[in-house]
Amino acid sequence: MTNATKTVTPVVEDRNAWRWGFTPQAEIWNGRLAMIGFLAATLIELFSGQGFLHFWGIL
Repeated sequence: MTNATKTVTPVVEDRNAWRWGFTPQAEIWNGRLAMIGFLAATLIELFSGQGFLHFWGIL
């Protein structure tokens, strides 16, 4: 009988990976996309001089 030593390397999760479901990666992407959307709405209001909903003709 031989004693075999098994080396286990830790799995490093990629925090920028696109994963579905309630995972930390999905929440990071959700926050990033929300920041982009908020910035876009702010820039539309800043440069058009009217509110976001008025700009799109909703109000």
